[in-house]
Amino acid sequence: MPTGVAIRDVREQLFDAAERVLLRDGPSGLTSRAVTTEAGCAKGVLHRHFKDFDTFLAELVLDRIARVDEQGEALRRSAGTGTVVDNLTCALRTLFQSVAREILGLVTSRHELLAQLRRTTPAGIPVLTEATAMLASYLTIERELGRVAADADVDALAPILVGTGHLLFAGGQNTPPEPETLSKMVAAAVSGVT
Repeated sequence: MPTGVAIRDVREQLFDAAERVLLRDGPSGLTSRAVTTEAGCAKGVLHRHFKDFDTFLAELVLDRIARVDEQGEALRRSAGTGTVVDNLTCALRTLFQSVAREILGLVTSRHELLAQLRRTTPAGIPVLTEATAMLASYLTIERELGRVAADADVDALAPILVGTGHLLFAGGQNTPPEPETLSKMVAAAVSGVT
């Protein structure tokens, strides 16, 4: 891209490019050059907006955490509508068709990135921890509505759903599980409480 040409929404353009690279090439393929090439801009653009590449990656993860928070709001609004299984299945599909499934490999392979993230997300695996909280808060509302058993341990059920969902989506083939497979897993996980 020629110098002097303004790029609209640079951060979002770079984040979206990084997500595409991460989904396509995995954590080992995610370099500043790969991101800027994917975004169609000069490498210097990334370094003008971020202190270094790990700072960029930390901001990417924090941006994706904010998206999980937005998804959580929508999921909580769906409480009392549809079925619990369908709502959870949709939430897991939306979560894991995004960059969430690659976050684990990214943060465990880059120690400086994890150190930066620990300043704002002190525990758990970023994005997956927030996804677990999202499901637990939704299940709590459904429990209050009587659609989930009053004695259901939603704080234990939520990580089971996130962990099993992650395993289904992280199969290595880059193809998501069949909708029926995901739905059957969710139905089995919540069968004793719905």
